[in-house]
Amino acid sequence: MKWRSPATKIVGAEPAGAPSMSQALKAGKVVTLPKIDTFVDGASVRTVGDLTFKLCKKVLEKLILVPEGKVCETMISLYQRDGIVAEPAGALAIASLEQIGKSLKGKTVVCIVSGGNNDISRYPEVIERSLVYQGLKHYFMISFSQRPGALKRYLNEALGPTDDITLFEYTKKNNRENGPALVGIELANKKDFKPLLKRMDKIGMSYELIEKDSPIFSFLI
Repeated sequence: MKWRSPATKIVGAEPAGAPSMSQALKAGKVVTLPKIDTFVDGASVRTVGDLTFKLCKKVLEKLILVPEGKVCETMISLYQRDGIVAEPAGALAIASLEQIGKSLKGKTVVCIVSGGNNDISRYPEVIERSLVYQGLKHYFMISFSQRPGALKRYLNEALGPTDDITLFEYTKKNNRENGPALVGIELANKKDFKPLLKRMDKIGMSYELIEKDSPIFSFLI
């Protein structure tokens, strides 16, 4: 393409969890990453190929790192709006557009959607990752008092009218005042998150938000 149309700008897209090409271009040589996220399996490698590296170094205008959650959001959009079933790697190019959208105004843009090797059983994970990326899904470790009515109070006073509990795992322990529960909450709007935390603080709930880099989080998703 670059040789046929020298004026054409070629932009690459790479999953943020497996930035092997980005790191290679930064280092000026092929490097091996110690660990990667393989969710976008068609584009996730620890070490890029020598030929691929040389071509990218020569022709790429820029290389965009795309969060896996954005890839999932794009996969769902492609299916719901266009009836296209794309695997994670196939949705990478379109998922990258949000980061460069303003610079594309008035220009002719072509995105390559290549790869439909997708198992329908993966869609629950795709939906989950998309919700987390959009700020609509959160997980907590919450310490509940082991007295009658503690859970009812949480439901009535902490949750908002459109908040939904999607996961609740709790085992009552004898001879303890409090017991931990793993709770997943889905919001109707990401703006509902801070009010949720304020209500939990107001009723004195002891909780810990499970962050994306937590080992527990990787177990959940």
